[in-house]
Amino acid sequence: MERITWDQFFMAQSHLLAIRSTCTRLSVGATIVRDKRIIAGGYNGSISGDDHCIDKGCYVVDNHCVRTVHAETNALLQCAKYGTPTNGADLYVTHFPCLPCTKSIIQAGIQNLYYATDYKNNEYAIELLRQAGVNVLHVPFDERKIDFLSDEKLQLYVQLINELREKGATPEELAPYEQKVTELFGKTTLKTN
Repeated sequence: MERITWDQFFMAQSHLLAIRSTCTRLSVGATIVRDKRIIAGGYNGSISGDDHCIDKGCYVVDNHCVRTVHAETNALLQCAKYGTPTNGADLYVTHFPCLPCTKSIIQAGIQNLYYATDYKNNEYAIELLRQAGVNVLHVPFDERKIDFLSDEKLQLYVQLINELREKGATPEELAPYEQKVTELFGKTTLKTN
C-alpha cells in the first residue's frame, strides 16, 4: 500500500466523519487542520439531544432540512466550544459548502478550503470566497488510496480472471472484467499467469 498525500489523508478523515452523519439526504464530513494537525471535525446531523433524520425523517422547509447542522458549521462550533482558534486554518470537506457555511468559513478566518465533490456550487459563495482571499482547491478523493485490502482483492480478481482464461474464456469475454479491475484498482495492466 502506497503512502497517501496529506490532502488525501485529511480528505479521508472527512469522508470517515461523513459516515457518522445522521442525514438521510446527503452525508457530509469536515475536518479543520492547522500545521498538518487535525484540530476539529464535524458531520451533518441534529443538534445534541434532538431527533435525528435517520430516526424521525428530515424536517424540510424550503427544500432544506432544518433539523441538521452542517458538517462545516459543526466543526467550526467544536473549535468555538473548546476555545481552539480557526484563523489561518485549513478546512477539508467532502462537498462544496453551501452559502451559509461559506459565510461561516470566511468569518472564522479559514485560509484554505479543500473540497472533494462539487455540490450545487453557489456562484455567490464562490465570489465571497474569492473576495475574502480564501484559497479554494478541488481535491478529488480517491477511495482506492485507503482500501486496506486492495492488494488482496486485486490478487483474488486476477486469480479468478486467470481461472476463467484457463477454462476457455475468450479475450473478448474477459475484456470487460479486466477493464473493471483496472478501473477499480488504478492499475494499467493486470499481472496474469
